[in-house]
Amino acid sequence: MRLSRFFMPILKENPKEAEIVSHRLMLRTGMIRQQSSGIYTWLPLGKRVLDKVNAIVREEQNRTGANELLMPTLQSAELWQESGRYDAYGKEMLRIKDRQDRPMLYGPTNEEMITDVFRSYVKSYRSLPLNLYHIQLKFRDEIRPRFGTMRSREFLMKDAYSFDLDREGAEHAYNKMFAAYLRTFSRMGLRAIPMRADTGPIGGNLSHEFIILAETGESEVFCHKDFLGFDIPGEDTNFDDVAGLKKIFDKWTSRYAATSEMHDEAAFNEVAEGDRVSARGIEVGHIFYFGTKYSEAMGAKVLGPDGKEHTVHMGSYGIGPTRLVPAIIEASHDDNGIIWPKSISPFDGVIINMKAGDAACDAACETLYSKLGAAGFDALLDDTDDRAGAKFASADLIGVPVQIIVGPRSIANGEVELKDRKTGERETMSVEAALNKLIATK
Repeated sequence: MRLSRFFMPILKENPKEAEIVSHRLMLRTGMIRQQSSGIYTWLPLGKRVLDKVNAIVREEQNRTGANELLMPTLQSAELWQESGRYDAYGKEMLRIKDRQDRPMLYGPTNEEMITDVFRSYVKSYRSLPLNLYHIQLKFRDEIRPRFGTMRSREFLMKDAYSFDLDREGAEHAYNKMFAAYLRTFSRMGLRAIPMRADTGPIGGNLSHEFIILAETGESEVFCHKDFLGFDIPGEDTNFDDVAGLKKIFDKWTSRYAATSEMHDEAAFNEVAEGDRVSARGIEVGHIFYFGTKYSEAMGAKVLGPDGKEHTVHMGSYGIGPTRLVPAIIEASHDDNGIIWPKSISPFDGVIINMKAGDAACDAACETLYSKLGAAGFDALLDDTDDRAGAKFASADLIGVPVQIIVGPRSIANGEVELKDRKTGERETMSVEAALNKLIATK
């Protein structure tokens, strides 16, 4: 992509309404624009990051054997009345009526709808286990939306729902998602710690929030320092291995870890003082096992191997991609801007033409741009006529992993400079060597 053709409205000043780093940087880099309280447009730079986050989420969900579908944002109130949650959910639910005066709602979550889908088609235990997921916009009318897309009213969610014949199968489904979440967040450069958590209006009696530690976290969290060094499940994880997944779950729940709602001060004090971590945290995922809470109320049953009807056991597993993006920024930035992990960076690198209009610089930039693109390296070419200092500042601000700097003096010697955004290290090399290095690290 050529910067001269890319819509990236960078702000020179820090927005006054932004209270935390991620909100400030997302506005400054032109990733998002607020349309109304808690509702945002994702502009091209932000959309590129969001798409990469979604891709990783999908890959790890698919790895577990989950099936993707897409449910509507508007839901019939009848399903929620059937489950008993319509009146109980509270003012966060946006209730509306259609032109036929039928009560509808803008879905804050999808337990009722997915249970209705399941009961309409699945009648036998032979179709189990089953996990269905989607990535869809949700709306919860937060009384005080804040921190940009960290806590907005309209947001994107990955919701997965598992269906099993019994508690034993449901726990295995839970452990699948548990391991998949550890992998998902690690691939985005995050160390997420699973903590015992309240189930809230979703219901159920087994629940973990996945928390990343950050100074700007919304709540206080408590855990053992060993979580910072535990190994993440590998790419070769067998999600059909019941014992293997249970071992992962047991390891990652073997130390104290709890959100403020579930904190037990006496139990925490039993942890050696040097091993205690008390910090602020950001929730990036939440998983629940809620048994037959919805299937019982809505008649989701299957014929079991014993010839009798069984009410299925269910679980729910959420990740908020529009929340993940600012969480990653909170965890990875410096005074100059964002520092994106390679896996979700909007571009693989930025080519900085220090003197646009200079024949040698222009030619070298075009060579780099075309050859990198042909090799699958997604480069942003800064072909604008801004001064060099402004180009460097913008490149640091948007935070792509590597900067390829092309200037008249270096290109006269057939060389370019590579700058690592994270470390600040610079290396001068020939154009050919730079191409080979960048393509090899893609």
